[in-house]
Amino acid sequence: MSKPVSLGSLKKGSYIVIDGEPCQIVEATHSKPGKHGSAKVRLVAIGVFDDVKRSRVSPVTARVEVPLIEKKTGQVVSISEGNVQLMDLENYEIFWSNLPSDEEIRSKLEPGTEVEYWVVLGKKKIMRVKGS
Repeated sequence: MSKPVSLGSLKKGSYIVIDGEPCQIVEATHSKPGKHGSAKVRLVAIGVFDDVKRSRVSPVTARVEVPLIEKKTGQVVSISEGNVQLMDLENYEIFWSNLPSDEEIRSKLEPGTEVEYWVVLGKKKIMRVKGS
């Protein structure tokens, strides 16, 4: 799920949907209105799930989609090649997620560990290990 907002209201650290992928903004520059047009915003963002750098240049008044992020708690059930089986601690749903690319998080994962995961646009990603 996402909601529309004005591009000019976004800042570094905010989230935006670019090419259907949720991204975190790492750089935002504003230009002044010129002789032939309105003020523009240039954004550089990195994908939450694929770590791909994306950019966008649009007028300040353009409407863009901002993803709604659900932060949830889960418990690791098992770990296999490239995947982690998690159980949601609210509704006890069991599902598979990709192993995180961050080596620090990956090294702390083992069955029984509690993690915080995000649900963004229907995709799930482990963001941190709880209690450490």
